[in-house]
Amino acid sequence: MEGTKLIAICQLGGEFQTNKDGSLTYRGGDAHAIDIDDQIKFNDFKTEVAEMFNCSVSSISLKYFLPGHRKTLITISNDKDLKRMIKFHSDSVTTDIYVILEDVVLPDVSNLPASRSSRTTLSEAVPPVDAPLTVVDDTMQLAGPLDIVVDTIDDAQIDQPLDISPPLPLVDSSDDRHAKGAQQWQNAITGVGQRFCSVHEFREALRKYAIAHQFAFRYKKNDSHRVTVKCKAEGCPWRIHASRLSTTQLICIKKMNSTHTCEGSAVTTGHQATRSWVAGIIKEKLRINPNYKPKDIVNDIKDEYGIQLNYFQAWRGKEIAKEQLQGSYKEAYNQLPLFCEKITETNPGSFATFTTKEDSSFHRLFVSFHASLYGFLQGCRPLIFLDSIPLKSKYQGTLLAATAADGDDGVFPVAFAVVDTESDDNWHWFLLQLKAALSTSCPLTFVADRQKGLKESIDEIFKGSYHCYCLRYLTEQLVRDLKGQFSHEVKRLMVEDFYSAAYAARPEIFQRCIDSIKTISPEAYNWIIQSEPQNWANAFVQGARYNHMTSNFGEMFYSWASDAHELPITQMVDSIRGKIMELIYSQRAESDLWMTRLTPSMDEKLEKESLKARSLQVLLSAGSTFEVRGESVEVVDIDRWDCSCKGWQLTGLPCCHAIAVIGCIGRNPYEFCSRYFTIESYRLTYSESVHPIPDVDWPVQKDTSQVTVTVTPPPTRRPPGRPTTKRCGPQDVVKRQLQCSRCKGLGHNKSTCKEDLS
Repeated sequence: MEGTKLIAICQLGGEFQTNKDGSLTYRGGDAHAIDIDDQIKFNDFKTEVAEMFNCSVSSISLKYFLPGHRKTLITISNDKDLKRMIKFHSDSVTTDIYVILEDVVLPDVSNLPASRSSRTTLSEAVPPVDAPLTVVDDTMQLAGPLDIVVDTIDDAQIDQPLDISPPLPLVDSSDDRHAKGAQQWQNAITGVGQRFCSVHEFREALRKYAIAHQFAFRYKKNDSHRVTVKCKAEGCPWRIHASRLSTTQLICIKKMNSTHTCEGSAVTTGHQATRSWVAGIIKEKLRINPNYKPKDIVNDIKDEYGIQLNYFQAWRGKEIAKEQLQGSYKEAYNQLPLFCEKITETNPGSFATFTTKEDSSFHRLFVSFHASLYGFLQGCRPLIFLDSIPLKSKYQGTLLAATAADGDDGVFPVAFAVVDTESDDNWHWFLLQLKAALSTSCPLTFVADRQKGLKESIDEIFKGSYHCYCLRYLTEQLVRDLKGQFSHEVKRLMVEDFYSAAYAARPEIFQRCIDSIKTISPEAYNWIIQSEPQNWANAFVQGARYNHMTSNFGEMFYSWASDAHELPITQMVDSIRGKIMELIYSQRAESDLWMTRLTPSMDEKLEKESLKARSLQVLLSAGSTFEVRGESVEVVDIDRWDCSCKGWQLTGLPCCHAIAVIGCIGRNPYEFCSRYFTIESYRLTYSESVHPIPDVDWPVQKDTSQVTVTVTPPPTRRPPGRPTTKRCGPQDVVKRQLQCSRCKGLGHNKSTCKEDLS
């Protein structure tokens, strides 16, 4: 019937169950719907189904039931079969299509001889019975007067030695290098009577045997107690049948016809090996080289086993191998209660807590080690940087990081959290945990984005503290919000003036910078005025941020997370713990060699200011206030550690004007430096150690008797395809805009220019 349309309900992953009346019922699995009509081509339909279930086209077969008859499955193998199926269901709105995965091995035969009349490798390995094997209706039977099918074998026959002739060469001598890895498998199957500990072991041996002898096979029967396999080539008599020995779990080969008459016609490219097989082959290499790339896997499998994988097969095999090496991602989430307990047990004074959602799925995890908390409170400036790092793990998520600046302006980790997504609520929860961990009433200065609810949360949780907006994020937002079209050069000038305004120490200099922006774009000027300069401009900002304008101190955490993002969550956190442990140890050891009063970077800055002070003139005073003349006239209050240039207040180090005054009164500039820059404070920062967690064995142990809370993975999964290798962070704020070389206009090029220049 022309124009017939159906909704095909495609199902995969379930199993058929036989009812009392002999009919079949399909239970479980996943289902997807596809609109089809009688004009659709079989290959197109099969390709769409394969893409929908994310599997290889050559690895699936499609079957259906005739209406009213659910005892026999009908196979769809070409266009005519598909049209018949649609015609049979023309009176229905839907039809069920069952997608069956075929576990076959199709080695690459591109390097084999063009003609091969016989591929017999076990020509003398026949069953220890007098009658030869014949093939009748795809089952193996003994040819003889009674034509009796043999399905069992006694122990005497099993123990008889087999007369096996040496196998024929696998490939031409010129192609030996393509099969060097498979040569060891030529005798993986030896013949009738060979025993295996399990069905799985037999299947693995069969797969290796087929790869070694370069042929493809198809399962006729495949369950937990019997396996029947035939060569995939049409008409080839190669067969093998194995079944369980009674009262045991052993699998024994009962029948085998080892003769091949095919010439490789059944062997095609596209489905050469299963993902689990690939995982088993590459696992040891992946253990040695965690950065083993899929493209290298493809090349190595081709060279060693003569099998041509595609990129997807190699990538999937690597994913399976990683999970086998690292442990289950799912079990890692369920081990979080025990893991948090181990952190606080091995590192007393640390904080490690997590929450789940109502369905027990993972929500968020907060970790702060005692060494980090102690180091921050004892030796670091009361300055914290907040930033977020997107994770590329199997279940995605985001890492929230709180970092500080040590006395040498290095990054010091304070706390971090893994959350299911970056949201206002998760940031609020993170700051609550940070407040509880720090337990300090000292006002803090936070440098962070003004979005994501951070402004409200900081004001509410850390009362009396200050929130300075990250200049990097502000700049990006400014450029995004500008509606006018500006050239690359104009944008660059506006950004430069914006940064100059932010760093300006005095209000009049700030105003001069933004007036410069106003001449370019009044819209940009108004945006800056409304962006709360008191939270980002040095001329107005409160709190002490020591001239740190951006929150990108979290880049260290990004590097650490990138190295461990593919690990299960407990191992990723433990990897970060190891990085913190190494950082503290190395910085402590390095500082033991310092001989100055200040840290090296601060001592260098003080020296530069001292050189500038030599050319300055100081007018002495009886009080604590002095006038200093140079390119400008500044006023220094030595008692209040204040200079009208604001350099002393902004950095914590005496400016050149202050150093000139200090020299005149016979004092030492080191006496007027912030204590946070001294060697003593720096060593206090790194005085405590992060201890390892030796009692947790990776991969996570399956004994969950101590676990009282069940934690399941979050519903978010990594999207299809390879994850990006670059951070999805701030974009270039001054990207070059398209400019026409003909009319010099913006937003188009010469080929699309419509300007009339006549």
